[in-house]
Amino acid sequence: MSQNGIIRVILNPAAGKGKARKQQPIIEKLLRESGRDFQVFSTQSAGHAIEIVRSLTISDNDVTAAAGGDGTCNEVINGLMTCANPSGKPPVFGIIPIGRGNDFSATPGIPEDVTKAVQILINGAVKPLDLGFVKGGFFSDGRYFINGVGIGFDTKVGFEAAKLGIKSGIAYTIGALINLVRFEKSPVIKINYDETEVTLPAVLVSIVNGRRMGGSFYMGPNAVLDDGLLDICYVRHQDKRSKLLNIFSHYKKGTQSECEGVNMSTAVNFRLKAIEGGMAAHCDGETICYDGTDLEMKCVPAALRLIGP
Repeated sequence: MSQNGIIRVILNPAAGKGKARKQQPIIEKLLRESGRDFQVFSTQSAGHAIEIVRSLTISDNDVTAAAGGDGTCNEVINGLMTCANPSGKPPVFGIIPIGRGNDFSATPGIPEDVTKAVQILINGAVKPLDLGFVKGGFFSDGRYFINGVGIGFDTKVGFEAAKLGIKSGIAYTIGALINLVRFEKSPVIKINYDETEVTLPAVLVSIVNGRRMGGSFYMGPNAVLDDGLLDICYVRHQDKRSKLLNIFSHYKKGTQSECEGVNMSTAVNFRLKAIEGGMAAHCDGETICYDGTDLEMKCVPAALRLIGP
């Protein structure tokens, strides 16, 4: 990659329970020593990262990096997709994963060690990066996502994990156990993806670009970041908690396709419509809807360029 571009770091100082704020001097020191032009912007509140990035004019070789967790990544990529970009080329996106949840960065193998992550921003390789786009619920105009959309059990687990005040694999495991105890009735959802249509009581639907959610659950174990496709995994409602618990345990290894009632595939376009009940859904951890009836998603191929190992 050319060494002429500016490296801009959008840092969420609250990420990682304040860890990001403590890492800022280290990030600035490493960038200064590299000799590259750089800027570090600190966010003030939810949504501020989008505003910061939208205010920038991006040149061909500039790197815009999210320093934080998955939520910070989501805001930065939404800013990049709507900011001034005179070159017309896909912007270069980078990550310094220092949030409590760093699920997306695990897919391209970006280390959580700050020094190593910054070195990748300086010297890493650039590859195409697909994004997803979702419309519905609170996002009637649509929202880009980098990691994935979860519907049903996954989202409800996230709601419970959020109540615990921590984002980690342990919190999601506790949230999963709470929902297993409740064992609520699943909504009947009509799922259309490309040329396929299926209607079923779905306990969980994941449509993902990255492989991992919730700290240690592989919703899309075979996902590829530049194949022009999103991966879908949907699970039919089970008649016993023990069956659902077995499927849940397979998600930790990414082997859920071995379980009865689990279907996995890839596609470009998706539409989900609740025939009975409503859908609880999230996008990169941000709530889309609590009781939605209609969601549309699509893959946006090579929307960005990712700088990685």
